[in-house]
Amino acid sequence: MKRNNISLADYQAVLMLQRTGGFRTAAEALRLSPSALSRQVSALEERLGTRLFDRDTRNVVLTTSGAVLARIAERMVNTAEDAQSEFDAHLSARHGQLTIAGLPSVTAALLPRILRRFTSEYPQIDLKIVDALSESVIEVVESGRADIGFTAGTGITRSRLAFQPVTEDVFLAIGAPDGPLAEDRAYTWAELVEMPFIAMAQGTSVRELLDSACLRLGRPLSPRFEVAHLATAGAFVASGLGITALPELTLAVLPTERLIRREIKDFGIRRRIGLVRQPGRTMSPAARAFMAVFTREMGSGDLKE
Repeated sequence: MKRNNISLADYQAVLMLQRTGGFRTAAEALRLSPSALSRQVSALEERLGTRLFDRDTRNVVLTTSGAVLARIAERMVNTAEDAQSEFDAHLSARHGQLTIAGLPSVTAALLPRILRRFTSEYPQIDLKIVDALSESVIEVVESGRADIGFTAGTGITRSRLAFQPVTEDVFLAIGAPDGPLAEDRAYTWAELVEMPFIAMAQGTSVRELLDSACLRLGRPLSPRFEVAHLATAGAFVASGLGITALPELTLAVLPTERLIRREIKDFGIRRRIGLVRQPGRTMSPAARAFMAVFTREMGSGDLKE
């Protein structure tokens, strides 16, 4: 069976002729000449093998087949207009989805202020936040399951992602008020590693930097406890089970009212925090909108709450 291909322009022409009842008025609305519109309709009638309009020098009247096609044309044109509006909303970032991955310390300390501004300006964008360890952040961005990510620069050399530095995070010694750090002073790294130490697990960006500091000291880190989550480390320290050393941004997820912090004199290493994304991949309008807000907020001062 032969299929008759009817274009959107054909549907628009039929609908406009139905509404206006004349070629000249319809042609003006469609930004065509009357002769061009007449040729278009004649060609459509020839393809369909039926007459759509009865016309004389003054009037254009739908035939029975023309009336059927006009009803179909109205549905098709409305659907096309709705689709265009939906796509325009996508391009303008009025609608869409955005997935951001990040280290828990980053999602807790850096993102809230930015996301308050972003959701105020783009309330209809659906947001998903993936808070995970550094390797998982890199993996979800590399796989495309997250648009952008925030992680430490320690593991980025092992990935294919582009890394844009955002801030540097200084390490602090963290202890309980009545514990080994009770004396209000700066401590050396050599002093700290001799104390009961609660360390983050292997594979975390924090542990990688702690091990690097120990390598410079010439001795391995021998923690009393090794934990995977910052909240666990904070709870152990607050309970008097030992001390730890963590980047300042991580304090956003710790029970700071039950902890004290001390400067480390000679740690010599800062954790670089940066934004990661796939190089060469076109960012979605929602991601571009977020980046615009992020850049603006970064320029307005310290992002830490």
